[in-house]
Amino acid sequence: MSLRDALRIPASAITDETVYRQRRQLLAVFAAAPALTLAGCAEAEPPPPPKTAITPAQARSGFRTDEELTRLDDITSYNNFYEFGTGKSDPSRAAKTLRTRPWSIAVGGECAKRGALSLDNLLKGLSPEERVYRMRCVEGWSMVIPWLGVPLGEVLKKFEPTSKAKYVAFTSLADPKQMPGVRYRSINWPYREGLRMDEAMHPLTLLATGLYGKPLPQQNGAPLRLVVPWKYGFKGIKSIVAIDFVEKMPETAWHDLQPSEYGFFSNVNPNVDHPRWSQKTERRIAGKASKLFAERIPTRIYNGYGDQVASMYAGLDLKKWF
Repeated sequence: MSLRDALRIPASAITDETVYRQRRQLLAVFAAAPALTLAGCAEAEPPPPPKTAITPAQARSGFRTDEELTRLDDITSYNNFYEFGTGKSDPSRAAKTLRTRPWSIAVGGECAKRGALSLDNLLKGLSPEERVYRMRCVEGWSMVIPWLGVPLGEVLKKFEPTSKAKYVAFTSLADPKQMPGVRYRSINWPYREGLRMDEAMHPLTLLATGLYGKPLPQQNGAPLRLVVPWKYGFKGIKSIVAIDFVEKMPETAWHDLQPSEYGFFSNVNPNVDHPRWSQKTERRIAGKASKLFAERIPTRIYNGYGDQVASMYAGLDLKKWF
């Protein structure tokens, strides 16, 4: 077995940092896992999206919540960012090596105006706005985070995508000098993610540049990350360096590793369990509750954003196209 195959572990299997450090135990757990047969969604293109429209009022209703916010200390110390390690506390310790200025994003593919987008020009061209979103991780924990950022759709329009642009592909930085986790093939670096074009243009989709009114910390994906609140957290690719408009569904990092466990859409759905654990409830990390003993609450379809996004998936088999 190659090292890459041995390390094809889903995020939940390496949540406990002690287990991560004990590599032999980790590999033994993986070896003992049952074979998975759930169909993935890479073999064919999904049906085209239905024509939908969302009113400004519907969009704004998703930007706010009266739910208790997650503390800044928890948001910045309990992270998934494999470029800096697979333990939840690794990024907050290791990410200080990441240089976030200057920063440029290459934009290409099926668009009329290819080019580079600097972070400074992005912030000059669009006024950042604060949005409070519920964010859920696939392992069963969630946070309520006040993000600061700009609508992704407003950025993409500037590059004039053509009619061939059906999807948007994202690529993150993968520099082993700055990112110690990249030195190990736990993921086929660089980290890649993608959205259908209508998802990318949706008013709820955000390019986040900060949280709690301050610039984005390194461990949370500085200087620029994706936030798609109705999808599982791993869709929120961090430290973005490239955006491409493409005609075919792009490959994504976790689907590449485990296609039977991580689908392209990855919409939060309590009715579609991960092959090895239930998705019906989540641990809400908010207020002063301990991360380990946080209250478990029912998971809501589309993470509670059904009024804003459900129409985009009308007629789609949500179990096949998970």
